[in-house]
Amino acid sequence: MPTVSMKVNRNEVSGEVEGRTLLVEFLRHHLGLTGTHVGCDTSQCGACVVHVDGKAIKSCTALALACEGSDVTTIEGLARNGKLHPMQEAFHDNHALQCGFCTPGMIMASVDIVKRNGKKVSEATIRAELDGNMCRCTGYHNIVKAVQAGASKM
Repeated sequence: MPTVSMKVNRNEVSGEVEGRTLLVEFLRHHLGLTGTHVGCDTSQCGACVVHVDGKAIKSCTALALACEGSDVTTIEGLARNGKLHPMQEAFHDNHALQCGFCTPGMIMASVDIVKRNGKKVSEATIRAELDGNMCRCTGYHNIVKAVQAGASKM
């Protein structure tokens, strides 16, 4: 089996994988990083969003081998020195989660939205860009508030 090597959450990692191993499987099953969720396996729900080389991707449709040498950040890698990332804090403070299943993907997508659109990102932009992230619990109102609050502190 081939070996894949990459940096995940600032740590060099490697492992033997089958050619068909998805990045989400490598993260969850090989590395034990279970914050990245598998929701649909078809790139529709967004529960699996991670950052690869600084860009948000859906890890359920990316092959682990295609990420060879990449810099990957998962929800576990956002916090620094025991302090939550501003977007994580904003989701907590604004009650932007209920069951929590979609939350890691929502937060990772939201960080990417702010990085690309700036701190004063509009509600319309947030709603349009989170279109690929499904939440069956919240109705999105508090998620949008959280993204705007987190953006202001990023």
